[in-house]
Amino acid sequence: MKSDTTAPYAPRVILITGASGGIGAELAHHYAAPGRTLLLWGRNGQKLADLAAQCRSMGASVQTRQVDLCDGQAALNAYRADDAASTPDLVILGAGLSDIQTPDTTTEDPEKVLQLAQVNYSTPVALATAAAQGMAQRGGGRIALFGSVAAFYELPFAASYSSSKSGLAFFAKAAGLGWRQHEIAVTLLAPGFVDTPMSQRLEGPRPFLVSPKKAARLCARAIERKLPVYVFPWPFRVLEVLTRLVPQSLRERILLGLAVGQKDRA
Repeated sequence: MKSDTTAPYAPRVILITGASGGIGAELAHHYAAPGRTLLLWGRNGQKLADLAAQCRSMGASVQTRQVDLCDGQAALNAYRADDAASTPDLVILGAGLSDIQTPDTTTEDPEKVLQLAQVNYSTPVALATAAAQGMAQRGGGRIALFGSVAAFYELPFAASYSSSKSGLAFFAKAAGLGWRQHEIAVTLLAPGFVDTPMSQRLEGPRPFLVSPKKAARLCARAIERKLPVYVFPWPFRVLEVLTRLVPQSLRERILLGLAVGQKDRA
């Protein structure tokens, strides 16, 4: 099932994790259309139900799942069930968690570190691999993984978050190389600040802030173009290059001097 590169990209069945809010919900809106099936995963049942109703009104067929990605095996079982029933040709793994060490603590909370590792790395890596297995048997497909510009920096106040996204970025690079021969395109989406509940918890400036709707549009375009990595908005692409030129000692002083906080979860 090799794709015709001259035809517009039109996935038939799209599975989206993290669909109950933020960019995931906007991507569901973006792809909702007659003749298309959306498999929407999220933690908030009411938000999923509302989103499903909106997407159905746009002509899409919609199925929803409440999934806790901290339980990787349950998520993997759920994916295999959806894959067998609906055979998605585009899988967008958008769910994620963030956390920041507070100034009055020595380390991050170990339980939160474990959750971050599961939701940001272990489970999406397992789901992407399961998706690739099915897609390879069917002749190809596309997989998008949500990383972060934080992957490019060793953030001392968010070591677990930045490292989980860094690991995901390396996985996307390696898997994309390995799965290319099976006509599976892997795209790592690395946003900066997007105006979602996750970033709204941050205390302090959020430079180059992007709306969820614009972020979804940019992500969909990157997936359509089969970009291996897409960092947005563009100033972060420039910053990523510039910071590589900074001496390590200066880089560490800058990172240690950053003052970043967050509000408590509601």
